[in-house]
Amino acid sequence: YRFHMSQNKNHGITPPRSENFPNWYQEVVKAGEFAENSPVRGCMVIHPWGYGIWESIQRLLDQRFKETGHENAYFPLFIPKSFLEKEAEHVDGFAKECAVVTHHRLEQSQDGSLIPAGELDEPLVVRPTSETIIGASFSKWVQSYRDLPILINQWANVVRWEMRTRLFLRSSEFLWQEGHTAHATREEAEQETAQMLHIYSDFAINCLALPVIQGSKTVGERFPGAEATYTIEAVMQDGKALQCGTSHFLGQNFSKAQDIQFSNAEGQQEHAWTTSWGVSTRMIGAVLMTHGDDDGARIPPRIAPYHIVVMPIYRSGANREEIDRFCEDLARKVRSTYYAGEAIRIKVDRKEKSGGGKAWEYIRKGVPIRVEVGPRDVEAGSVFFARRDKTPKEKASQQVETFVDNLPGMLAEIQENYLTQAQSYRDKLATTVDTQQDFVEAFQAPITGFVGCFAADNSDYTDVLDSLKVTPRCIPTEEAKRVGKCIFTGQDNAPWTLFARAY
Repeated sequence: YRFHMSQNKNHGITPPRSENFPNWYQEVVKAGEFAENSPVRGCMVIHPWGYGIWESIQRLLDQRFKETGHENAYFPLFIPKSFLEKEAEHVDGFAKECAVVTHHRLEQSQDGSLIPAGELDEPLVVRPTSETIIGASFSKWVQSYRDLPILINQWANVVRWEMRTRLFLRSSEFLWQEGHTAHATREEAEQETAQMLHIYSDFAINCLALPVIQGSKTVGERFPGAEATYTIEAVMQDGKALQCGTSHFLGQNFSKAQDIQFSNAEGQQEHAWTTSWGVSTRMIGAVLMTHGDDDGARIPPRIAPYHIVVMPIYRSGANREEIDRFCEDLARKVRSTYYAGEAIRIKVDRKEKSGGGKAWEYIRKGVPIRVEVGPRDVEAGSVFFARRDKTPKEKASQQVETFVDNLPGMLAEIQENYLTQAQSYRDKLATTVDTQQDFVEAFQAPITGFVGCFAADNSDYTDVLDSLKVTPRCIPTEEAKRVGKCIFTGQDNAPWTLFARAY
């Protein structure tokens, strides 16, 4: 009665990663039922499996935010245009991506078409990010140094009118969290910025199994209006870098624009020091591109909506009720077992679907462990299971009690295997160069990851980067004090910088 796990490419992903990585990624998203394009150009419908991963990300990050004193709030979707105009560099950075509401009602014409009517006194920008609208609230909340710090987080959607979109990686509307804080001193704000970057890095490594590098953005890559931007960067299987999260030290730029002032201990008026930081559903795309294989997605257990799927096998003459009772009893035992501080999540799938087809559905989704239960398993008190970090044909049988006892260890091992494999692949692609010629040659390779070198933090060699379609990804935190002669300009005291092609 076992499911036939043929390696027929009709079951796997076509094309494979090696032939066409962008199309492979799109097929992984589609075949695993993560998301689909919506009728609205550039927007996406997130399926339950994909949204379940986002819920795991929310839950695990939200816990970390609250443990560090942050509180959740909500702010308007619509931002008055005048708010954005108060911070010139900020509005210039987002102007081309802004969706704007200019009317507040529709009227029906004689031919039945709808015509915008009721022009607004001031256009409203659909939230591309919330520094300005949240700053307006902070300006009312802050009067004295005793009101500080303010530590706020918002889970929301944002709109950035992208011309070239790709599910999860870049869409006109996406989900994210954005933290916004206000402090009495520069030192506190800088500490907040560093703390949140560390939280993102720890989460990416230990929950997403993404081996990210922490670092600061170069001047040209900073968030519009920020004094400093810090990032976590990962390398996908095609060698391209992906910015997975950012933390911004905004200095007093936004507090001056939004008039966030307070009376200090000496009774003098000062402007607050502010920060902002965020991650988005882009993290799901990072997980798919980092861990997926030619059979589909592989989801790290820490964020999987369920860790185990149980697939009952009903054969002619089998006692269906007995098999169902066995599966439910197994599920109860599993749910009382814990992995990484949470009850193990399990699903029993009784859909009337062919065994092989059902198994491949969950392989493509990347469910960590698949379990088959048929009449012989019920009779023997055992389960037949497969792990997603192994090939589809690698399966084992264990007694129920042994299987349940081993689950926390198996899930931890799968999680660690994904991280180790991704770390090894990233390190294999890493390159160090000493001259501009070596830099150019490094990016002639079919797949190139991070390329590290000494490079001045200026735009004097932009033409070289543009010709290669390369950008500076970050100045790594661990290498922050490392300086040398710029390979492009010859300038001394140039920081060690990582470059890559990027999404």
